[in-house]
Amino acid sequence: MQKKPEQLTPEALWHSALGLLSRRDHSRLELAQKLRLRQFDNELINAALDKLVEQQWQCDERFARVQVRQHVFKRHGPMRIRMELKRKGVAESLIDLALEEDETDWFELALACYQSRFRDPHISDIKEKAKRLRYLQSRGFNSDQVRYAFETAAQDDTN
Repeated sequence: MQKKPEQLTPEALWHSALGLLSRRDHSRLELAQKLRLRQFDNELINAALDKLVEQQWQCDERFARVQVRQHVFKRHGPMRIRMELKRKGVAESLIDLALEEDETDWFELALACYQSRFRDPHISDIKEKAKRLRYLQSRGFNSDQVRYAFETAAQDDTN
């Protein structure tokens, strides 16, 4: 349904943007996309986003830190977190900073993820090993972190 021009005012845009931000943090790109879907003008959107940043209602750095914490809680690895943040338009430097500040031990997180999914550390055949490998990779862990999870889980079982 097309909105009427009188509904597309700067005030309406401002209220829409604040309404979106009141529910959760959004990256600048995400917020712009949602406002475009509501058929606001690009110039008005950019002006409003600049004002939101200036007044610290919207901050990609804060958004990145919060997203990293949420993804760590879901046991996602650094590669998946990086990909998700890039998709949401967060600058590479802010992603690096958020991941660096987080202080998560990615190796231990990979192990915890592995152990919660696979109770039995014994791998019966190559297909099972490939399945487990794909699982950890899909969660965003790199090959070193995956190897650590496999080896540590096997060692813990022998002790």
